[in-house]
Amino acid sequence: MADTSLSVSRTIDAPTTAIWDLLVDPARHADFDGSGFVRSAEKPQPITAVGDVFRMNMEGAHMSGEYQMDNTVTGFVPHRLIAWQSAPAGTQPPGWEWMYELEADGSDATTVTLTYDWSKVTDKALLAKVKFPLVPAADLASSLDALASAVGPSHRAEQ
Repeated sequence: MADTSLSVSRTIDAPTTAIWDLLVDPARHADFDGSGFVRSAEKPQPITAVGDVFRMNMEGAHMSGEYQMDNTVTGFVPHRLIAWQSAPAGTQPPGWEWMYELEADGSDATTVTLTYDWSKVTDKALLAKVKFPLVPAADLASSLDALASAVGPSHRAEQ
């Protein structure tokens, strides 16, 4: 059976609260997007619970330029886990999901695991059209590097 998810982890020199604050703020998502697709949030509001939907302005050749994605929150455990399924604006999620898991590593560091999972995609036409993973593991790692930078120097240990 083919792999249906990718995960990368990194320890970031910042407390879980600082990282969580970025993850629940869609206005900041472009700051740590390693894929290069995310441009901005449309009418950003903080994410507060499972079921919240936030819309992102995106751009990519795979969609012939600019487009919007609705993200439906599927997992929400404050300071531990946030996940969402993405879909073209105005449509139901076809099954791929993004998940950030946070684990405190002392009081000033956090191990962050980013998972991109397309195991719930069952639409055969979509699976034939989209070559999963659309976002490679290297881009997920870049997202975690950018997340570490986005946390800001006030939360990072001196190097």
